[in-house]
Amino acid sequence: MEDVLTEIPPPSRFFKEDLNNFTPPSPPLPSPFLLFSSLDKPLRSSLLIIAISSPSLSVFHHVATKTLIGTLILPEIPLSGNSIEPSVRDKSCNIYALNDVYNSVLLVSVQYSVSAERSHAIAKLLIGEQIIPERVLIMDSVQSRNFRGKLSPDETFAFKLETSSERKEHSDGSSSSPLLKGLDYFPSGSMVDGLAAALLSQCQMRNIKGTLCVSWPEFGGSGVSLVKSIIKEVLPSLEFSVNSDGEDEYSKLDQIKDHPFDSELYT
Repeated sequence: MEDVLTEIPPPSRFFKEDLNNFTPPSPPLPSPFLLFSSLDKPLRSSLLIIAISSPSLSVFHHVATKTLIGTLILPEIPLSGNSIEPSVRDKSCNIYALNDVYNSVLLVSVQYSVSAERSHAIAKLLIGEQIIPERVLIMDSVQSRNFRGKLSPDETFAFKLETSSERKEHSDGSSSSPLLKGLDYFPSGSMVDGLAAALLSQCQMRNIKGTLCVSWPEFGGSGVSLVKSIIKEVLPSLEFSVNSDGEDEYSKLDQIKDHPFDSELYT
């Protein structure tokens, strides 16, 4: 007679994924939210710049005249360890006005990685709800896993993607010029994912003129110099602090931003 305590049990009739049905679901994460200083909302701006890549964060960290006006709180990102004054090492997402008392140019510095599940919620917060921009510029890096072709750390380049309203603006014989002149479009077959894709998609859905600039390399002084030259084309009067050239804490430490493998794609 078989001993039910010592014999190997028969195979389960359930698949592994079916067994998860008996596990109580994790509680939903609290929604992200924006905190502003005493300003009228919604904020309206002629240009909203969202810096995601390490080179763009480095460039805007050295902007001499910017005023902190708000921050985006993502509840799962701990605030412990952040400094009182904005720092390059903080896990934060601060919102600044760039040298303009009327806040016509706004900057968002995204200093932490955002998961695919949270990208669309953050994109909706930053574009079209409490911040209503006429134009949006998103700065991110080319991801080697999504690029169709070889990437050498010794070369530097940048591409762009545009919403239909941005492309239509300067293709109908309008006097308006493209936000990024002289940049080729992102090669066919390559992809952009994560927060940058969600932001550009949000611009497209709300019929806002949006441009996504992706640059290579992801880290290092050459990447910082390239992004700085692009920003100077967009905002020629923008002033930088004295030590804004070359490498700094962003470009040296690639662990400052550890991008996850997100799945939302924008081709």
